Amino acid sequence: MSYALGQGTGPLRGVRVVEIAGIGPGPHAATLLADLGADVIRVERPGGATSPGTRETDLLTRGRPSVALDLKRPEAVAAVLTLVEGADVLLEGMRPGATERLGLGPEDCLARNPRLVYGRMTGWGQTGPLAPTAGHDLNYIAVAGALHGLGQDADRPQFPTNLLGDFGGGSTYLVIGVLAALLESRGSGRGQVVDAAIVDGTAHLSAMFAGMLASGFARERRGANLLDGGAPFYDVYETADGKHMSVGPLEPQFYAVLVDLLDVPDAPARDDLARWPALRATFTARFKERTQAEWTALFDGTDACVAPVLPLTEAAAHPHLAARGTYVERDGVLQPAPAPRFSRTGATLTTGPSVPGGQTREALAAWGVADVDALIESGAAVQQAQGGVGVGQLRAAVQAAEQVRRPDDRRGHQPGGRVDGQAEVGRGVVAAVHPVLVLPAREPHGPGGQLVEHLGGHARRDADAHVGELRAEPAGRRAVRDAPGAEPLVEVLRGVHRTGVHHAAGLPAAHARPRGLGHHLGGDRVRVVAEHGQRHHPSSLPNRTAPCVSGCGGGRSPAWSR
Repeated sequence: MSYALGQGTGPLRGVRVVEIAGIGPGPHAATLLADLGADVIRVERPGGATSPGTRETDLLTRGRPSVALDLKRPEAVAAVLTLVEGADVLLEGMRPGATERLGLGPEDCLARNPRLVYGRMTGWGQTGPLAPTAGHDLNYIAVAGALHGLGQDADRPQFPTNLLGDFGGGSTYLVIGVLAALLESRGSGRGQVVDAAIVDGTAHLSAMFAGMLASGFARERRGANLLDGGAPFYDVYETADGKHMSVGPLEPQFYAVLVDLLDVPDAPARDDLARWPALRATFTARFKERTQAEWTALFDGTDACVAPVLPLTEAAAHPHLAARGTYVERDGVLQPAPAPRFSRTGATLTTGPSVPGGQTREALAAWGVADVDALIESGAAVQQAQGGVGVGQLRAAVQAAEQVRRPDDRRGHQPGGRVDGQAEVGRGVVAAVHPVLVLPAREPHGPGGQLVEHLGGHARRDADAHVGELRAEPAGRRAVRDAPGAEPLVEVLRGVHRTGVHHAAGLPAAHARPRGLGHHLGGDRVRVVAEHGQRHHPSSLPNRTAPCVSGCGGGRSPAWSR
């Protein structure tokens, strides 16, 4: 796949952004900028940053090339500083002080490019007592005062996955801050640091509620206020088929339409708070009389402020969203289109999710980094080969194996255990046992006649190939190499030592339990047992700890090397 600068069509076309890859709000901010036409280059560790699911469907990596650089190597740091020289913006989501230790902190980068806008995305912020500690979306919105009021359950709060903190109070405010600083720099000629903290952004989102509290209009109790389900005319009601309708006619004229279409003329008066329980009971009983589809048809096109509650896959087919193209399908993946809309410089999707290091050579060269081949040869940069054994092929193998796996195989793999399932991978043969993929040679059950990809040491999720370790015995390596049609498997072996199994096979980073095998795999190294002449069960592998700098806000993650 060829790469060139200036391919975006949105209003940010020509703006150059360096993204130091992390997780959650950082990649989302980079995706927003890329969607709007900016040239974003994603810098990530060899093996790739953590993805929520498979990398081939990680939409937070779309629209930009991925370059793999080992930032522990001075040559790689120098390459990033070269990128910074030609950039308008840098985004990073590491723990405070992490980029400084790498030699890529604000002082280092602004010394190279005084006009640079340096965007920092964290949960707690760059300062304060909690700044150096770990946390996630749920913790940030809890401390910011937002989680307490969420939901209608008086006994416990409820949270909207990570939409509110990571993306509402996080990436959205990072992008606002970066664009404001970029606009200012065009006049002043000077860049600056943008400290975007999820706690700050979430608190700012709560401004209206803070005002309602100050006026006495709201109370700090769940399900007791106008907009949290306390009012029966701003709530969700179950339908006859177990689905739901959202009901929100706050204004009297819209409420009148609701009552008329529900055909409940004797409903208790909505202005009498003492009658609200009776009014809610009336609405509850009425909505259960028809299905969601029937209610949707009745309220369609009216001002009753009633709409069906739809899962994402059904939302994409809703006539209104379909007419606007709110969701699109690209390369077989349903995804949101760029937003917002522009009348003159409309944004369009460019490329899909990237392969970690898939465009290292051409992207670095396009950005003006000299002698990229020498960087790759030294190991400071990694160019992922296109093709090979892909995620889809491996997932299919696991699924096929699940069809025939014996019940007692659920206990997991033991060295020398039997292989019971077989499936086709490319033109080679795969025998798969959960939680292990076995790529057999001519004699799959013979000594050394297999190489094993351990699936992260935890339960298979939707047959996704979560890979934590590649183990190969010498005989198996030769046998696989000589097996008919085994070229893709040989490519896996060739790439393992330099790039790790995720680079070699184009696989997603593993998602093992916290502190488990494969957590933040980019900091790990794949052990090829063939070089040691012995077999290791995963539980016997060394397990050192190293700081997590992936943007999770902290914690320790396993790091083991050859």
